[in-house]
Amino acid sequence: MGIIPDGYISELARRFKFSRDGSRTAMNGKQMNGWLALSPLLIFLAVYLASSVVAGDFYRVPIASAFLIASCYALIITPGRNIDSKIAVFSEGAGNKNVLLMIWVFVFAGAFASTAKAIGAIDATVNLTLMILPGKLLYAGIFLASCFISISIGTSVGTIVALVPVASGLASQSGTDPAFMAAIVTGGAFFGDNLSFISDTTIAATRTQECSMKDKFRANLYVAAPAAMAVAAVYIFLGEGASVSDVSAPVDWIKLVPYLLVIILAVSGVNVIAVLAAGICVNAVIGFCDGSLGWIDWLGAVGTGIGGMGELIIVTMLAGGMLELIRYNGGIDFIIRLMTRGIKGRRGAEFSIAALVSFANICTANNTVAIITTGSIARDITRKFGLDPRKTASVLDTFSCLVQGFIPYGAQLLMASGLAGVPVAGIISHLYYPFVLGVVAVLSILFRFPRKYS
Repeated sequence: MGIIPDGYISELARRFKFSRDGSRTAMNGKQMNGWLALSPLLIFLAVYLASSVVAGDFYRVPIASAFLIASCYALIITPGRNIDSKIAVFSEGAGNKNVLLMIWVFVFAGAFASTAKAIGAIDATVNLTLMILPGKLLYAGIFLASCFISISIGTSVGTIVALVPVASGLASQSGTDPAFMAAIVTGGAFFGDNLSFISDTTIAATRTQECSMKDKFRANLYVAAPAAMAVAAVYIFLGEGASVSDVSAPVDWIKLVPYLLVIILAVSGVNVIAVLAAGICVNAVIGFCDGSLGWIDWLGAVGTGIGGMGELIIVTMLAGGMLELIRYNGGIDFIIRLMTRGIKGRRGAEFSIAALVSFANICTANNTVAIITTGSIARDITRKFGLDPRKTASVLDTFSCLVQGFIPYGAQLLMASGLAGVPVAGIISHLYYPFVLGVVAVLSILFRFPRKYS
């Protein structure tokens, strides 16, 4: 995911203690019925999806409304406590430091994107891109750039912050759906999040399975590379009909500096919030020097950017609180026990690991947390059925990342939605890479490839 602070993985691993049979001990010492514990998530999906289907338009249903209903339901069904205690548990999840870190990233990203737009940085970057890339390679070029940047900086969120505003500008120039362009960047961002040596998911997967990063990378590459090449080919085909207007104005090179700075600092391993703060300051300096932005204008742009992230912040807190209640009531324990019963054969073992981390990701909305939560059980399954730990690490990372691309309350999709100004559902409908990655990953289990790791 790329926005988790140093030391968080070790702390989280200590927090989730596993019992001898592989299930996490209950946080409250009690266990309600497993399906009931999971039901808030089902209520959310039912409200969001059913309402969208009835309305005939996924763009009309605010995701925050569905989360509010599901969160209230989760509070009601939580047993054995008064309302104040239930709200305290909910607030613990909503105010979890990882949730708050996402919120700070949203705040700084909104301010950076808004101030960059105010000084003309987006227009300059769009003009340069149009000058370099022919129209028919525009989609594939944006996708490959997103893949390269994400694998370099190890963070899908950082890649989305840097490229989605540019992709949105390109969409207006080429007459393309901005949700489609945001999906191109988001798909490429997941490619790097899955493969990068400095990604949190890679670190978590290799640590829990006790294998080296380079071996996991090699096993993962056999799955991710074919998926990326297939998607790039699709974008080349779709780009045949793309029409891009000519760039008549010269590129204002100095206004490319904010985006170049963000990418360079991120590749250098600088904390994403520090990167965005530096970008905001550079936007101010450029705007003040060339007269495109005054002090009041800059403050206004910062405020507008932060305000534009308001819905994302509320959704993130509601999701964090609701998912904490699911964990508190034993929902994740239940699904772990359910999915590890009756495993037969190596294919069944790998599919069980894939299903386990996928569902954990749905319940936590965080691929790194999902890997850590299920990593110990996956290691036990690996040893019992003689699986290759390198393949298990690849399965954990791959399936957690692809599921992250389909949950409308994940940080990546929320960030892309906020920066592009389009509904999350619009991005998901154009998100090809996670779908293709899922198909290749399933085939790799069915047909036992790569052979060396199967």
